[in-house]
This record gives sequence, C-alpha cells and structure tokens, in this order.
Amino acid sequence: MTSKPANLTRIQSERRDEILSSALEIFSKNGYKGASINKIAQAANMSTPRLLYHFSDKEKLYSDLLSSTLSLWIDPLEFIGQTDDAVEEICNYVRRKIEMSRDYPRESRLFASEILIGIERADDSLFDPLHQIFRDKIELIQRWSNEGKIAPVDPYHLIYSIWATTQHYADFDVQIRTLSPQKMENLFDDAEAFLIPMYTKLLTPSR
Repeated sequence: MTSKPANLTRIQSERRDEILSSALEIFSKNGYKGASINKIAQAANMSTPRLLYHFSDKEKLYSDLLSSTLSLWIDPLEFIGQTDDAVEEICNYVRRKIEMSRDYPRESRLFASEILIGIERADDSLFDPLHQIFRDKIELIQRWSNEGKIAPVDPYHLIYSIWATTQHYADFDVQIRTLSPQKMENLFDDAEAFLIPMYTKLLTPSR
C-alpha cells in the first residue's frame, strides 16, 4: 500500500511488507506510544538491527503506515461522483465503508485511534488530499440537496454519521463481540441490510 524505495530486490520488498504488516498489528493494538521497535521486530520474526536496516526508526515506520491508511480512507470517498441517482451514490459509499471495516479492520483502528497524534507527527501536506476531497464531496452533497436530488441534509453530519455507523464495526469490534457475539457470523451483511434502508429513507426526497 505504501510507496517503496526504488531498486529494492524481491526479498527486500517482501521483508519490507512483512515489517509493515507486523507494525500495523502492533500499532493498531497498542497505539504509537505503546508500540516499540523491539515489539515490531519480534512480531516480524527478525532482529531489531535488521528491522532498522529497512526503516530508520519507529516514527518513519509509523509515518509510512499512516500514509497507506490515509489512502485507504480516501479511496471510497473519492469514488462519490456526479450522478442523477444521488441517493444510490451515497448508499454505494456506505457499502464501500462497510467493506473497508470488514477487509481492513486494523487499518481502520489505526486511523481512528492515532489520527490526532498522526497529524502532529506527520508532515501536514500528507493530509492535504483528504482535506481537498472532503471539501469537494461536501460541496457535491450540498448541491444535490439544493437541487432536490436528495432530501435536505447537513452534508457534514451526513458524512460524519456514515463514518460513525460503518467504521464502528472495525474500531469497536471487541465491544460487538462482547455484547452480541451471536451477531458476528453475518455481521457485515446484517449491517448493510440495516444501514442501506436507513440512509435511503433519510435521503429520499419527499414527493
């Protein structure tokens, strides 16, 4: 998911991916402060000096993970485009966010738990794409509302609510497993079956 240095051998590239996967596991469970290079090296089944050969320090490793996670975060939002069926377009975004929670739970937890710390640690320019795309989609949703393609809605709170209702399944997985373990088998199918009609009803203009 992250950009790789040029001229890596196949083995170096594979080792780098193994380190990033292990780092994702450690960071998503323990946060930045709770993670250490030693823990990540142990998870990757390599020595700490060998890990530091690929990544100079914990902050560099974290920054690369944050960058790739940001790309995942942006992609579903970026797909929202101009259409005559605005309600379905937004519901498709909800579906993509549910898929993200299912397929990338560690990345979602990393972003949710570390975003404020990450912004402080990373170059501000790293987050420019998210800021711009977010503003563009807010303007698009507001235009749809003004044109009557969707019911009147605050575009900011609509996006925030979609994030809250979809990412919850990844970010609070432990809570769901504890409170309703019987729901886990078909969790994401059930979530889609519940959320899509809810957002459809909210967004469909009254005739």
